[in-house]
Amino acid sequence: MFKADDLSENVFPERMEYDDMMQPQPSIAILGIGTAVPPHLLDQADTARRLVEALGDKTDAARWGRRIFKQCGVQSRYTCEPNLLSEAAECRYLPSLSAHKAPSTAERMDTYKRESVPLGLQAARQALADGEVEPRDVTHLITVSCTGQFLPGLDTAIIHQLGLSPSITRIPLNFLGCAAGLKAIGLSRQLVLNDSHAYVLIVCVELCTLHIQPSGDKESLFAASFFGDGASACVVGAVKSLSKPIFVLGQERSVLLQGCADEMVWEVGNHGFDLYLSPHIPRLIGEFIPPEVEQLCAEEELELWAIHPGGKGIIDVLQTKFELTDEQISHSLGVLRDYGNVSSATILFVLNAMRQQLHERGSGAASGIALAFGPGLTAEMIKIAYVPAALEQQQRESDEAYA
Repeated sequence: MFKADDLSENVFPERMEYDDMMQPQPSIAILGIGTAVPPHLLDQADTARRLVEALGDKTDAARWGRRIFKQCGVQSRYTCEPNLLSEAAECRYLPSLSAHKAPSTAERMDTYKRESVPLGLQAARQALADGEVEPRDVTHLITVSCTGQFLPGLDTAIIHQLGLSPSITRIPLNFLGCAAGLKAIGLSRQLVLNDSHAYVLIVCVELCTLHIQPSGDKESLFAASFFGDGASACVVGAVKSLSKPIFVLGQERSVLLQGCADEMVWEVGNHGFDLYLSPHIPRLIGEFIPPEVEQLCAEEELELWAIHPGGKGIIDVLQTKFELTDEQISHSLGVLRDYGNVSSATILFVLNAMRQQLHERGSGAASGIALAFGPGLTAEMIKIAYVPAALEQQQRESDEAYA
């Protein structure tokens, strides 16, 4: 049976960490996860209908928009902006003859400031409760977002409203893109390696739909087709008990892919933030990522694959390159289908769905990898291992003994 004090040896025996006295460091894990979405559901088919209506006589753009909305793998997502549910004539975010109709960046940032804090708090409270960690015990707060900014920021609001220590270490990771959530997890692991008493609370909030552009160009339509709003949070700390299923964290790796700087661009514009996603991104990820995974994991057998659903094409190419089963990519595709791409928050949606299914199936310990990608192109990856609760593992071993 797995015990908290021997997880490192059992789960990652080749990568054990030692302190200055050559004593094994405690295992570090995601102890609790929380997710939250705003109340307004965007049905993909209905949104495509309204978009085509807004494009009017731009038949080529309407045809392309209808196709990409259908093929991107999204069936629903959520938005903080109720106006995005309005019919074409009343929706300020859809293409229009009047550019003055669209919300300015300042208006969008006002909405971000108002809507981001409650979502972040909801996810954070869930993560703390799930990890059985009291707010007063949190030593570090990492806030992550690339879809809005204000000061005093999300971190100060969370500290005040959650009752965290005013002297807590605050680390904002702003404007890093979709890979920033996994970057925060890797950074948290390093923080806990240096202080086994630390508890790191990560809060990711992304309100991507605020940046839907009132344009009929292909880049804007593509970006409008699959991004959604939401928040996720997790607590990272040393494993002290196995009362609940957890993801133990192994070695992480971060790499900036060479010659890819112009393939993914996110810039501040007059009507929100402007996004450009190159059609070459899936091919580049398929070319560059396999050797990076090999560098991190060597010949290890990876059963679990938590892939950030940055687009269906990315998941498809990684499935082909690594010969993954449909089951191994099901959590990433499921999150993309139900929530869209929620930027940095998405990877914790995927891990949460994976953990829930493994728990419901009564699965034993399993190792794998989490991957996310962002502007740069940047790739973040970290080894993970699912470890069931101690009682579940004990019951399973007992059942096997009697089989």
